[in-house]
Amino acid sequence: MASEQKRGPLVIIGGAEDREGDCVVLREFVRRAGGVQAHIVVLTAATSMPREVGDDYIRVFEKIGAEDVQVIDTEYAEDADRQEAVDKVMQATGIFFTGGDQARIIELIKGTRVDKAIRERHAQGAVIGGTSAGAAMMPDTMIIEGDSATNPRVDIVDMGPGMGFLPGIAVDQHFAQRGRLGRLIAALVQQPAILGIGIDENTAVIVDGDEFEVVGQSAVTVVDESEATHNNLQGLLKGEALAVCGVRLHILPHGYRFNLKTRQAIIPGEVQQSAQPQAVA
Repeated sequence: MASEQKRGPLVIIGGAEDREGDCVVLREFVRRAGGVQAHIVVLTAATSMPREVGDDYIRVFEKIGAEDVQVIDTEYAEDADRQEAVDKVMQATGIFFTGGDQARIIELIKGTRVDKAIRERHAQGAVIGGTSAGAAMMPDTMIIEGDSATNPRVDIVDMGPGMGFLPGIAVDQHFAQRGRLGRLIAALVQQPAILGIGIDENTAVIVDGDEFEVVGQSAVTVVDESEATHNNLQGLLKGEALAVCGVRLHILPHGYRFNLKTRQAIIPGEVQQSAQPQAVA
């Protein structure tokens, strides 16, 4: 009996990833997509400069060693229903969303034939990656926009439907660089999610099954609200400060992992050490 096909990983990048030097984060995306045999499609729906951005990612993915890189430009939603675009996705081992405005991804891609093809290929094992806006759109409910570098308040963040590749999670990007802890907590409290993931620039989480691994230069902040003891959301008026008590916080740099099901951080070497056979007296 054939084994069930495993869903492909998600490579969720906090933005401003290195495209000129070692390209650690993008190399990991290409590696997961098949290495030198990778067939990558780049979706430029989020950006207002699709040609320039698309050409830049063709350059960097080819430099890293991907076998084939194609761009899908979607100026209008009907562009994502064209057979040519669908065929490109169905041949891809890696599907990459660029940065820009995450609302444009929803407007131009969600519900189209390309969207259906992306989900089919993901279920068959293809990798889905995204940076900045391409990271923000990963959850089922995404952060559209909001104030940074401020204390949590209910009115500092606007939420809306995302693509749903990572349901039940709140994701924010450019995290430490733009001081977005307040808005991530505000987003987390306002939606039915218990985990918020804030991803720094030139850093990614690679979600594979129930776990993710951190790759890159900086860190990932995980906010776990599952055991929160109190918030004052009910009855708050616009502009009033949000209180949240009993929230757990994890700061995870390169090489650390996190189990999304148990909501536990995994220290490098921890599993290997516990799996070693015990000495017999």
